[in-house]
Amino acid sequence: MRRGLLIATLAALTMPSFVEAQEAGPVAPEVTATAIPAAAWRTVPAENLLVIDTSRGRILVELAPEVAPNHVERVRRLARDGFYDNQRFHRVIDWFMAQTGDPLSRGADRALWGEGQSAYPDLDAEFTFRRGSDMAFTPVATPMGSVLGFMGSLPIISQPDALMSQTGDGKVHGWATYCPGVAGMARDEDNDSANSQFFIMRQAYPSLDKRYTVWGRAVVGLDVVRALSHGSDSSGAVTEPDTMIRVQVASDIPEAERPTVRVLSTTSQAFRDLVEQVRSARGADFSLCDIDLPAEVA
Repeated sequence: MRRGLLIATLAALTMPSFVEAQEAGPVAPEVTATAIPAAAWRTVPAENLLVIDTSRGRILVELAPEVAPNHVERVRRLARDGFYDNQRFHRVIDWFMAQTGDPLSRGADRALWGEGQSAYPDLDAEFTFRRGSDMAFTPVATPMGSVLGFMGSLPIISQPDALMSQTGDGKVHGWATYCPGVAGMARDEDNDSANSQFFIMRQAYPSLDKRYTVWGRAVVGLDVVRALSHGSDSSGAVTEPDTMIRVQVASDIPEAERPTVRVLSTTSQAFRDLVEQVRSARGADFSLCDIDLPAEVA
């Protein structure tokens, strides 16, 4: 998703049905931190927490090495290099996503924004992963031929477990779906061209599924992602872009200063209760993207 890529996929954004559906949004039941039992919380490991301090506030992304190990390692490595510090959100499209990760965005030549990358080699695509019975996956719906659920904070679509007995490795294909807050890796037309640029979804856009590698999800700070200055047309070019001031892996921050994030565990009864509340509220329109996992920062 370097310069110009994905513009063709935005045609649907001009369709009233899409915009109206997004504006309607999920019917979210009232779930407060005080109503969640202590045992239902899950603490995000510091090694899997990316801390993005921006000119609009802080975004906390839970990394997903089980889904995209090579992309997660690249993001960690670049954060530890200081590569992402002071880079701009050079391309932001309302009702879609916010893109950053280009070192050229620090410069004054806007014509180059979106063309840059790190010095490291491009990455092979990790659009799907192999899901085994040993992975902590919680199903929430089982439409014919597939199963929908969560692995940690990521919404996942997968082949059903019944197929595991028929595969050579005892696993089935799974992939993350592009709900709000999901973080994906940008690329060129070549599937294996992701490098350093990434984007965070402002809204759901499932047509990106299995086309761009998912490497995490913003568990805190979706409001910040949606507050980022956005472009006025389908190109997403921002006149006065916001900046990633500093990007760090939480485990690299001194313990006394690092944020600790707790997310509702998807293996808990509290999560199952939440799913049923949302399912009841949404009815036939229920989707994974309607489930907003409660999170808190200490």
